[in-house]
Amino acid sequence: MRDGILIGEGVVLDARPASFLTRGLGVFLDMLAIFVLLLATLLITARSLDVIDPDLAPAIGIAIAVLVMVVVPTTVETLSRGRSLGKLALGIRVVRDDGGPVRFRHAFLRALVGIGEIWLTLGSVALVASLTNDRGKRLGDMAAGTYAIRVRGGKATLAPLVMPPYLAAWASRADMRRLPDGLALAARQFLARAGRLHPASRVRLGQELAGQVERYVAPGPPPGTHPETFLVAVLAERRDRDRATAQRMEAAAHEQAELLHRLPYSVPDPSR
Repeated sequence: MRDGILIGEGVVLDARPASFLTRGLGVFLDMLAIFVLLLATLLITARSLDVIDPDLAPAIGIAIAVLVMVVVPTTVETLSRGRSLGKLALGIRVVRDDGGPVRFRHAFLRALVGIGEIWLTLGSVALVASLTNDRGKRLGDMAAGTYAIRVRGGKATLAPLVMPPYLAAWASRADMRRLPDGLALAARQFLARAGRLHPASRVRLGQELAGQVERYVAPGPPPGTHPETFLVAVLAERRDRDRATAQRMEAAAHEQAELLHRLPYSVPDPSR
């Protein structure tokens, strides 16, 4: 599984785990940026100590350290969906074990554990943990259920979505709710990799994914429909419906913009 990442549904993603060197350089850049921020904050605080009670200095120092080492990294990773300054520079991203974007909880756990494994031990604990984990996880990643992947340097191959002709009529009339992002991604990646899977695994995964997707479709496909064909039909129909909805919204927004542009000159005068 060297050319992809196995997500929770057993489907391989085309993004590969970031190399140890890339992750190390990313951590170094992040530590350098945080160190500069911490130093600048401490210098500004030190100049203000003449107006602050000296007894509060230790508490202020701890508060600043927590702010810079935990609050700032957590905020940055949460808002950027796993891309801090160092990761952005090196083209990597932190994602959940299922391939989804990180949330506040994940970023907070990574930053909190990072105090011990990165800052207090100068990264030695994180180094050992990453070298012994097949995905290069440090302790913070293990606690949060995350890992780093490459987002540059490779082009993902996605399965073509062509509506099977004999399912077009059924798909156009079926009630299809929006699929969860993780399920839609799993189905798309499965179809892209189906030809490279072991036949038994292909059948099992196809049936499992089709069963999950069928919960969002009513009525179900015609009897005897192959699971992979069913997945292609649903994804293609959802894509076409989403595209049509986006086009209608764009047309409505264009009409409203034209109306607002004409409004000052075309409003009828009630007095006439």
